Amino acid sequence: MHSTTDTGFLPALIAVAKEKGFAGYPADGANLWGAVHARDAASVFRLALEKGPAGRYWHAVEDGGIPFRGIAEAVGGRLGLPAVSVPADELMLPGYFGFLTAVVTLDLPASSLITRRTLGWAPARPGLLADPDNGHYFQAS
Repeated sequence: MHSTTDTGFLPALIAVAKEKGFAGYPADGANLWGAVHARDAASVFRLALEKGPAGRYWHAVEDGGIPFRGIAEAVGGRLGLPAVSVPADELMLPGYFGFLTAVVTLDLPASSLITRRTLGWAPARPGLLADPDNGHYFQAS
């Protein structure tokens, strides 16, 4: 999840890129990450309570999956740093990604098609790759 109050995943990746001098992505960077703006996720919760059948699960993702390389390229581009592959054998070391290694190597494709059709939901906020351009992630840069 991302938003103007984000203190989690994306700010951690930005901090690592600043520290290391490049925005890294694992191996070929093809592993997929789902994302949603916090306010769009809140909208799904509201719609699920108002319209959703009881006991159902809902995917609140605006993107079916963003290749991690794209995330690194967005971060690197905003910081003026190159996006660089961190080879798979180096991922086993507490090198570039540190405590985030196990998380950044996951492949998490997801679809919100059923959520959209059943609840009539459509994300309205900036996507993960556009949200950093709003300025709140890079105020100190």
